Amino acid sequence: MSNAATDVPAHHEWKNVAWLAFLGTIGSLCVSLILNYLLLFSETLTPFGRGMITATLLPLVICLPLFVFIGLKLAEIRRYRRELNRAATFDTLTGCLNGKVFTSLIERRAIRSSPPGERSGAFLVVHPEHLNAINLRFGLSWGDEALRLIASTIRSCVRSQDVVGRIGASMFGVFLPGTSEAEARTVGERIRASVSQVYFAPQGAEEILAVTVGGVVFEQDLDFEDMFRPAEESLSGKGGFALSRIQPVSA
Repeated sequence: MSNAATDVPAHHEWKNVAWLAFLGTIGSLCVSLILNYLLLFSETLTPFGRGMITATLLPLVICLPLFVFIGLKLAEIRRYRRELNRAATFDTLTGCLNGKVFTSLIERRAIRSSPPGERSGAFLVVHPEHLNAINLRFGLSWGDEALRLIASTIRSCVRSQDVVGRIGASMFGVFLPGTSEAEARTVGERIRASVSQVYFAPQGAEEILAVTVGGVVFEQDLDFEDMFRPAEESLSGKGGFALSRIQPVSA
C-alpha cells in the first residue's frame, strides 16, 4: 500500500483547522454573550462588580481550556520529535546506536585533535553464532529476540563512556576509548561469558547463545574502516575471541 493512500491530504488538514477555529470562536462568543446577559439582569451587582466578574471569568472560561488544549498539542509534538530523533539515532530492534550514527561518532573522533594519551583504545566486533539456525528452527521473531538479548548483554558489559552500535544485520561494534589491551581482552571475554549465561528458550526449548568476538587495539585515532577490517578478520581466531594490535604510524 502506498503512502499516498494512507496520508491525509493537506487541504483536509487545513479544513479541519478552519473548522476548529470557527467552532472555537463561536463557542467563545456564545459563552461571552450568555455571561454578559446573566450579569446584565443581576440587581445585586454594581456596574463595577459586573465588569470585574466579566474580566475575571471570561479568561478562565475561554482561555484556560484553549491554552490547556494548546499545551497538550505542544507536548504531543515534543513527544513525536523525541521519537523521531530516537528512531534516527538508535536501532529499533536492539536499542543500540544504528550503524550510520555509530560510524559517524568514530569518524568524528578520528579527525578531531586530541592529546596522544586520549587517542588509544580498542574496537571490538561481536558476531552472534548460530543465528541462522535459530531463524530456521524457530522463526525470525525468535532470532530477533536473540539479537535483543545479546545487545542488552553487551551494553551491560561495558562502561558508560563506551559506545555500542549495530553495524550489520547480525553484527555489533563496541568502541572502547582509552582502553588498554588487557582491559579490552577482559571486556571481550566478559561479553562472551555473559552471553553464554543468558536464558533463551524459544518455544520452551532452551538454547545456549554464543558470540564470536574479534578486535583491535590502537594507539592513534583511526577511521572506522581502518578498525573494522582487522577486527572482522580477527573473528576467525581460535577460541571465539582474538585481539590484534594496530601499530602506530610514524609521523
